[in-house]
Amino acid sequence: MGHCASLLRAVFFLLFLGLSGRVFCQSQLKGIYIVNADTKVPVQDAFVQNEDASFNASADENGFVSFRNLPVSSLQLLISRIGFEVKRVAVDTLTGTNNTAIIYLNSKVSSLQEVQVKATANGGIFKTISDLDIHLRPINNSQEVLRMVPGLFIGQHAGGGKAEQIFLRGFDLDHGTDINISVDGIPVNMVSHAHGQGYADLHFVIPELIDKVNFNKGPYFADKGNFTTAGFVEFKTKDYLENNFVKLEGGQFNTFRGITGINLLKSTGDRRNQSLYFAGEASYSDGYFDHPQNFSRFNGILKYHGSVSPTSTISASITGFTSKWNASGQIPDRAVESGMIDFYGAIDSTEGGKTSRYNANVELLTNLHNGGAIRNQVYYTRYKFELYSNFTFYKEDPVNGDQIRQKEDRNIYGYNGSYRKEYFFGNIKTETNAGVQLRYGDINNIELTRTKDRVVNTAEIMRGDIHELNAGAYWSQRFSLSKKLDVTGGLRADYFTNQYNDKLTAQVLSTNSAIVSPKLNVNYKLNDKVQLYLYNGRGFHSNDTRVAVRQDGKKVLPPAYGTDLGGIFKVGRNLVLQSALWYLWLDQEFIYVGDEGVVEPGGKTRRYGFDFSARYEVLNNLYADADISLANPRALEVDKANSYLPLAPRFTSVGGLTYRKELGWNGSLRYRYMADRPANEDNSVIAKGYFVTDAAINYTKRNWEAGIAIQNLFNVKWKETQFDTESRLQNEPAPVSEIHFTAGTPFFARASFTLFF
Repeated sequence: MGHCASLLRAVFFLLFLGLSGRVFCQSQLKGIYIVNADTKVPVQDAFVQNEDASFNASADENGFVSFRNLPVSSLQLLISRIGFEVKRVAVDTLTGTNNTAIIYLNSKVSSLQEVQVKATANGGIFKTISDLDIHLRPINNSQEVLRMVPGLFIGQHAGGGKAEQIFLRGFDLDHGTDINISVDGIPVNMVSHAHGQGYADLHFVIPELIDKVNFNKGPYFADKGNFTTAGFVEFKTKDYLENNFVKLEGGQFNTFRGITGINLLKSTGDRRNQSLYFAGEASYSDGYFDHPQNFSRFNGILKYHGSVSPTSTISASITGFTSKWNASGQIPDRAVESGMIDFYGAIDSTEGGKTSRYNANVELLTNLHNGGAIRNQVYYTRYKFELYSNFTFYKEDPVNGDQIRQKEDRNIYGYNGSYRKEYFFGNIKTETNAGVQLRYGDINNIELTRTKDRVVNTAEIMRGDIHELNAGAYWSQRFSLSKKLDVTGGLRADYFTNQYNDKLTAQVLSTNSAIVSPKLNVNYKLNDKVQLYLYNGRGFHSNDTRVAVRQDGKKVLPPAYGTDLGGIFKVGRNLVLQSALWYLWLDQEFIYVGDEGVVEPGGKTRRYGFDFSARYEVLNNLYADADISLANPRALEVDKANSYLPLAPRFTSVGGLTYRKELGWNGSLRYRYMADRPANEDNSVIAKGYFVTDAAINYTKRNWEAGIAIQNLFNVKWKETQFDTESRLQNEPAPVSEIHFTAGTPFFARASFTLFF
């Protein structure tokens, strides 16, 4: 008992030591602001270290780096950020007002020779790759948003307005079952969605406003909760617009797009400490299918970022998105082979839908006098969704057909609070990161209804209201045991309450469930060229409320266990490599099939594989990249011959060449390859692979840019999404099971012109 008491005292002493802290002060400066020399915009995530690397820090969103833990013996600071010239500053030359100095960095196209290999507590092992990618090949359209994650594939199978199907690490993630996606801290995934659990629609994001993409793979991070099994992706929109701009696009298939971004506050002084901007986007396309898609989308954002006191910064935004479209849906091989329809044809030309999403978001960052930082965020989402699909045609209803409507109306209320502080425990540098997360979903009239031509209801399958609360708390502690080795231990606890008001049976069902997820991560810097890591953790994904309330608390939150062993390597001066061996095991779970309104039992699964990424500077301004992912996904506790996981990718690769300069000509030539993969459990039906090439070329001046982008440069015929589905065409005597697919984009050229002012 005495040992337990001593242990508890030691733990509490460690957690709260930061309130008094061990402090190294350098003269009277509290810190520095790092600023873009041209735009006076703060340089977020700039990396600062002293000459012996005993001090390492990253700039916050205001470009601020605290000197609280800077050793008094420090003589020089090295300041670096991908996209800027490296700068060395003598500490004794720093002067400023209000106990802070301003350091200006000049922007440039970074050379890989300047890239340092490092893992950070905030960005993880992938931060170097992420920063390189978004710097060298910026996101240009909504399809490329998720493609920034190495090894992640997307596929569209219901017109431009529906969320993409996602593939990663041997998972067919459907629309987001096992990947946690957020934008500015707002969760994108929809729990208990009308179409599918974890549904993640990113079309409310304007691609030109994405500032950073932070991602990692596996269930290893305490601040990431629901859906974080294959990994997570965080998008951060810009706090500042460097310039006002207007962009116009036009292309084949009656494709048009316009976007503008306007600063509403004039910049003054040596650095921009506040910003208010508006951006709006409108797009339209008939699409490349035989039946016009009539796809339209409208996006808008109003965002403020600025200081409200010497120690506090607020970010506040309002976004709006609405979209509607027609879809050609998934078509069977036999209909194309018989000549009944074309490769780009449709069986049910009345498929399609409409959706809208409105977000309000406020985040307050407060830097405490003890060196810690507290974040408080509240958000609200108003969301509507209505989708018409027909996957089986006349299998269930030979007279009216099998079209279904999936519809919902939801409100989401959320809070994220966190505390972060770096301090010393004896001579060991440590960091506490703890937080609380709350999310409540109020989902009204969620339904699955059989319809005809969108207007006639033929049968109600499911209809009701859902109330779902997820409360999570986490704590992680990072110990820098030496300049080379740091270890992070973490613990997360999640609690769910699920309630379903079934309007068809007049039942109100509810359940509660909880899960605890431990984590342990090790980073080891072998030298300036090699960073190794070993990550371990437990994660989970929740199941649809309509399933959870009928499982008596069992398997409502099936756990996932993962391990990653890998590293990032600087080879020579111009080559950066990333590699990992990984393993992921998932427990028994029950799956709600939203398209049929039924529950299908699933078993235990395991996946293991190898990821590899390379970034190479071939010549000055010419860069090559490649990502390769190998996976072996299998079901457990079943006969080996029937253990294949349908549609799970086994081998994928993306890559290309990019020519990048600040001014003048820029361009890229990129490929996407997905190998053949099983479409059913015994591998007797194959989803055929594809190899598609895209190209882009731009000419950039200070005040304008013109470009041409081409998807599917060589005009190959390919199947973007595929399913082994049993269906019956009109007048067929019996259902047939075979591949049903959505055709991929043919040669598709778009031209754009952007004016900066």
